[in-house]
Amino acid sequence: MTKLIFLGSTSAMTVAPDNYQSNMLLVSDNDSKLLIDCGSDIRFSLYDLGLSYLNITDIYISNLHSDKVGGLEYIAFATKFDPRCNKPKVYLSKDIAVDLWPKSLSGGLRYVEGDITDIDTFFEITKIGHDGNYFEWQGLNISLVKTVSINTNYYVMPSYGLFFDVQGTKVLLTLDSLGVDNLIPAYNQANIIFQDCETSERKSGIHAHYDDLLKLPDNIRHKMWLYNYDYGYLPDAVKDGFRGWVKRQQEFDFSLMAVNL
Repeated sequence: MTKLIFLGSTSAMTVAPDNYQSNMLLVSDNDSKLLIDCGSDIRFSLYDLGLSYLNITDIYISNLHSDKVGGLEYIAFATKFDPRCNKPKVYLSKDIAVDLWPKSLSGGLRYVEGDITDIDTFFEITKIGHDGNYFEWQGLNISLVKTVSINTNYYVMPSYGLFFDVQGTKVLLTLDSLGVDNLIPAYNQANIIFQDCETSERKSGIHAHYDDLLKLPDNIRHKMWLYNYDYGYLPDAVKDGFRGWVKRQQEFDFSLMAVNL
């Protein structure tokens, strides 16, 4: 039984007291856990599921926003100073890996016990290149799908969703996707899509907006679960042809889905 659990389902800056950032756990048949992104409220979202840093041995990072990497300092310190823990394995694209330490983590982690540290002090890093563009985890070949998280006049911030096949069920996690046109091939190939979707009146320029997703063909919308939404009013996604809005701690068992395909 391989399943996906949403630790939270709302946006990075959510003010919802009963929800968290949209980080996920991919749980394998042998109960190994891959944490998909590690945001700033990760210790609370794990705790509410009865878990802690002790359960986190493998992490995937999609981009450098705080809802993706803001909890890595907590994981780094907690696992380094707990003798029960080994270094967590972190998987990420090479172009994100080059900035993770100097631009996100070094400020709080660089000096420990009188020594100067680097990222290898805390984590076992796997940098994923564009030659294969995938990594293997618990028998799954997990491919990176390049998207764009921010596109300004000065800078394009890359982000990488994930695509994998579990017993015939092809799964796409968009994670952060500003546009949708470049994802059409992956949409068509997938059996189930977990799509980041903002719902605020003002478009942030970071995520696909609900109004834009409404323009997708019926056969694509019918495969989509929506998450990373803003706090407050939510449109009737089911009426509009989507699978629905993901809820906090909602689980998706891919072995059961394969039976129904």
